[in-house]
Amino acid sequence: MTKVRNIVMLGFGDMGKGIAQICLMAGYNIVAIDVNDEIIKKGLDYNKTGFEKLESKGKLPEGGSVAEIMSRLNVSKNLIEASKDADLVIEAVVEKLDLKQKLCKDVIDNSPDHCIFASNTSSMSITEIAQYCEKPQNVIGMHFFNPAPLMRLIEVIKGDKSSDEVMEIGVKVSESLPCLRGERYVACVLKSRPGFIVNRVLSPSSIYSNYIVDLAYEKGIPWEQIDADLSRPNAPMSLLTLADFTGRDIAYHGQLYYAKTLSPDYKPGKVITMQYNENKLGKKTGQGFYDWSKGRPQPDLSKKAGLVNSLVFAAINANEGCRILEEGVVNSWKVIDEAILAGMNFPGPMKYATEHYEELSELLDEYSEKLGKPYLKPCELLKTGKFVKMV
Repeated sequence: MTKVRNIVMLGFGDMGKGIAQICLMAGYNIVAIDVNDEIIKKGLDYNKTGFEKLESKGKLPEGGSVAEIMSRLNVSKNLIEASKDADLVIEAVVEKLDLKQKLCKDVIDNSPDHCIFASNTSSMSITEIAQYCEKPQNVIGMHFFNPAPLMRLIEVIKGDKSSDEVMEIGVKVSESLPCLRGERYVACVLKSRPGFIVNRVLSPSSIYSNYIVDLAYEKGIPWEQIDADLSRPNAPMSLLTLADFTGRDIAYHGQLYYAKTLSPDYKPGKVITMQYNENKLGKKTGQGFYDWSKGRPQPDLSKKAGLVNSLVFAAINANEGCRILEEGVVNSWKVIDEAILAGMNFPGPMKYATEHYEELSELLDEYSEKLGKPYLKPCELLKTGKFVKMV
């Protein structure tokens, strides 16, 4: 089995600079590639400042120093040249399939025979990314959660032609990467389907939340009251604040993608479409659900609208968990729950569903009719409870 020493970090923006940091902490040599001088400078500053903070707290790897670690980080704009000595290339560029396909081909064409191309895509097909390269067996997904140094989960995704050996190397490298908050958890995605594990299981929540938000808009209910309905107690950020922070355009494009690949029922609702068309995208444009012109909003969540049945979200997510079990994306409901906890910092839906699948199925029958969304109907595995034995 190939020993990975030299990693090319393709894309040095918000995701790439964080992935580079944990790779450096694990002892790998990194060449970070980006075409933007400002992004390169910010990535270097982020890593140097991060390592200085860790050094001041005594949290650097044993025997390591900021100078030694930073000496293993080089930057370049030339992917072809950097690929020549690469054992692994981790790609973290914008979510455009044709761009990822081109970069994958460029890397595979110009790197050693053993070099692995790992895409950090959050939902795109690894099989499609590898479609035009000479060695699709060397292409996998390594999906990190943001920020990579703090979030415990890495999903390692198998494309239709990914070799078992390459998957094993991807898992071993992922397990070697430290996490600054808790223990690293690596989840194997056995089949490349839209959204993989975490994003896929949570994705149909948008069908219900779009319905709620559109209903509130029609009734003239303040966003704070809907936010109070939707938000988890003690969450670091309310749900609509988080939606603004992430970007309404990201959610809009994600829903279009799932509408195309999974079901038309994912089609974006009226409010999110209006926000997208009016460029009210949240923090990045200064206005989304809330006004961000004076910094992060602090919505008053003291009053609820009372429109939300939170158990519907649990039912929707458990149903989608059963769907990916049916599809062979994973073979254990426990992996789903552990992945969601590691990637999102809240419990997954499956443990609860093992004891309440009949109630959840009835709820989905009711709400699929109420919302006119047949995709929300309970799948066979949830209705029968047969998933309970898939431990």
